[in-house]
Amino acid sequence: MLDKIKDIRAEAENFTTKSIKELEDFRVKMLGKKGLITQLFSDFRDVPNEQKREIGKLINELKSFVLEKLNQIKNESDSDSSVDSNLDLSLSGYPMNFGSQHPISLVKYQLFDIFSSMGFSIAEGPEIEDDWHVFSSLNFPEEHPARDMQDTFFFESKPDVLLRTHTSSVQVRVMETQKPPIRVICPGRVFRNEAISARAHCIFHQVEGLYIDENVSFADLRQTLFFFAQEMFGKNVKIRLRPSFFPFTEPSAEMDISCNLCGGKGCGVCKYTGWLEILGCGMVDPNVLEFNNIDSKKYTGYAFGMGIERMAMLKFQVKDLRLYFQNDIRFLNQFKSVL
Repeated sequence: MLDKIKDIRAEAENFTTKSIKELEDFRVKMLGKKGLITQLFSDFRDVPNEQKREIGKLINELKSFVLEKLNQIKNESDSDSSVDSNLDLSLSGYPMNFGSQHPISLVKYQLFDIFSSMGFSIAEGPEIEDDWHVFSSLNFPEEHPARDMQDTFFFESKPDVLLRTHTSSVQVRVMETQKPPIRVICPGRVFRNEAISARAHCIFHQVEGLYIDENVSFADLRQTLFFFAQEMFGKNVKIRLRPSFFPFTEPSAEMDISCNLCGGKGCGVCKYTGWLEILGCGMVDPNVLEFNNIDSKKYTGYAFGMGIERMAMLKFQVKDLRLYFQNDIRFLNQFKSVL
């Protein structure tokens, strides 16, 4: 028994480590349920009575020595000056990979900020609509090609129910429930029966705007869009309005901006014209106002609409529309630094 106590004490005296795991292993070896010192206490009952006093004292001294040794090594490890003083112990113990907003969301929220600064509020509506809100109330004649199955997703069981092809349906719902003055933008997903390619998709996002009040003119429309273009693409951008046709506006126009890649000098992206088409616009047709119980003799208004993917393609110089829908992490990670 005495030799065993001496051997255990010698092992404890020679033990040293800087590893927390090794220190814990040593504690278990000495003081654990099946540890060496625990075993000594178990064997103590077999010691002759005349030796119990001496052996008991040595075992207790050994236990105290081991406990002091353990505390000493632990304290030295806690106060070790070799620890990097620049180490931030409040940091997480594992790397945190932060995500990013989708480029469509980034552009959408920028559009919100720009038009909100001009007094526009945001209105939303259902993606599954009826013929009246998508076509009839917007002055689309019965024979208009947009009603054809080539452009629109209709429901077989309900011919008058369809997936909206533009967010103008939200404008109609606003006109039905609000009296002028009306100043809203209508963001949302729209659906068209088109082949998917680098420049087209069957699902995309739009933001449409509507302003109705007394004495609203085409000049108001132009200044609104010019301010938007400068805020979105920079103060040096130029705009031009070209005559066009839309059933719900008269007169109608399409707006181009000077190419932000070549500075208007001409390149492959703008087809060497120096201009890029970004949206359609015009004065609200009086028929549309009357369809929605707004007096066209008292009120006038303008409307405009743009594709958010188109804005994002120009802003971030993305040439393939399909990238926005593929959820490729390599593509999305490029927008982590975009505010």
